Amino acid sequence: MQSKWLVAALFGIIFLWRHDAEALWAASGSVLNSGLSTVLKRILNQERPVSTIRSDPGMPSSHAQSIFYTVTFCIVSMVEYFGLNGITAVISALIFGIGSYFSWLRVSQQFHTTSQVAVGAALGFSFSIFWFWLWDAIVLDAFISHLWVRIVVVLGTAAICASFLLYVIRYWVLEEINLYY
Repeated sequence: MQSKWLVAALFGIIFLWRHDAEALWAASGSVLNSGLSTVLKRILNQERPVSTIRSDPGMPSSHAQSIFYTVTFCIVSMVEYFGLNGITAVISALIFGIGSYFSWLRVSQQFHTTSQVAVGAALGFSFSIFWFWLWDAIVLDAFISHLWVRIVVVLGTAAICASFLLYVIRYWVLEEINLYY
């Protein structure tokens, strides 16, 4: 299963479970994080370790970036909601370990170098911290105080996520067509 679909499914589940503005904010951040990865790949244009496996650039690893955005957002949200205690520390360590393992698989399968995965993980972590901070420090108060901010956040998130879904579907369809020709 592609990690983009896994991340999309995870944020879908989070939104259905929580169905609040912060879940929308997290989903839009995930999409923007993915877009950042795509832009950086084009700018840096660094080859993968085995360039015949995939033709697109490998720096940064978009899988590691998406995984660590999600891992970090989950850990920070959990600690904010339940506080830092023994249970949240153990669960956080498990989530971090699972994210690290799935990121490392990209190196072991020779899709990326260690530095490509490390940079992707660092970017995903950093963007997640920034996105979470932006919500708590700036957007939440404005969201509560102003109807127009609520409208912008909800419609903006819907537009961002719908655009991403259309992009992924288009990319998937084009990839399938290229396999047959």
